[in-house]
Amino acid sequence: MKILIAYVSAGAGHRKAAEAVYYYLQKNKPGIDIRLVDVLDGSNSLFRFFYTKGYFFLVNYALGLWAFAFWLTKLKLFVGLDKTLAIWIDKVCTGNFFKLLARENPDFVISTHFLPSEITAYLKQKGKITSNLITVITDFGVHPFWISPGTDIYAVASGFTSEQLKKMGVDHRRIMVFGIPVDQRFSAGYDRWSLRHKLGLPQEKFTVLLITGSFGLGPIEDICEMLHKDCQVIAVCAGNKRLYARMQKRAIPGVKVYGFVNNVEELMAVSDVIITKPGGMTVSEVLAMELAPIFISAIPGQEEFNIQAMASYGIGHQAKDICDIPAIVKAYKSDPRALTEVKTRIRRIKKPLAAQELINAICTGGFRPAD
Repeated sequence: MKILIAYVSAGAGHRKAAEAVYYYLQKNKPGIDIRLVDVLDGSNSLFRFFYTKGYFFLVNYALGLWAFAFWLTKLKLFVGLDKTLAIWIDKVCTGNFFKLLARENPDFVISTHFLPSEITAYLKQKGKITSNLITVITDFGVHPFWISPGTDIYAVASGFTSEQLKKMGVDHRRIMVFGIPVDQRFSAGYDRWSLRHKLGLPQEKFTVLLITGSFGLGPIEDICEMLHKDCQVIAVCAGNKRLYARMQKRAIPGVKVYGFVNNVEELMAVSDVIITKPGGMTVSEVLAMELAPIFISAIPGQEEFNIQAMASYGIGHQAKDICDIPAIVKAYKSDPRALTEVKTRIRRIKKPLAAQELINAICTGGFRPAD
């Protein structure tokens, strides 16, 4: 069997979901021919710049423009036009991926971004390939871009996502609720107390993890100032080197500062609450670790849908203003039962073994595309 896993390196979530599936296959299914592909590798340089730097600019410095574009491209009037134009642009800018698919014609294409999904679906419709296409939707909400005729299965995060797809006309037989694939580290068991000792954290102190994504943007410093007197704060500055240097120099009492980390699962394991942006991958990792989330700085569109999805299950708080955060944290700290109730709700919906369940469905014949 040959499986090609495709993603686009615009935001970390698509890549991490693809890698979770790839590494599960690599470790557990050595007999399968697998390939992990970033569609932007070998693409037109201007196209690649738009997808990477353009996305970063819009979501960090032009949110109003992003919100307008997200809303506009959801309108039925534009969906068909968008698809036609997108395929033409794809042909011009990602020709290498077109050629790769036609040459390899894998048994399955597992796509964690709408771009490889629409290319694969197009080639199927033109009779160039016979691959089964599985689209892994990496948010809890669904933008019309994710829907491509020719998709065999949509692997989705939750029942909330499934219902959205059905309302958009997708056959229920093409929808499978596996969850968003996360790294297997997030489903491992951790000894909270030994980890706290390893990380140099107080054993009994209420702990809040503050992390805003790979760029380390947002009001991290201000939130630390608000919380440090009432709890232990773990602040992850990620790729924001200036913020990391400044906070290291300030040395705010009760705040442990990190730069870029590769052990976020350990930081989650020692924490009681997480303050974070509501990206689909982040939410899935938080659910896997059973952390009570407080959401900040949501990107209009997909991240707002993620908050709505969690709210429908009674999980998480959205702090529309950072001044709301101390009261939410204090409420959790003063009422351990509230944390227990959140963990109970999380256990009902979390799907930490999404990659395993997806691959098992393929390998055992549980994958049954609709006719």
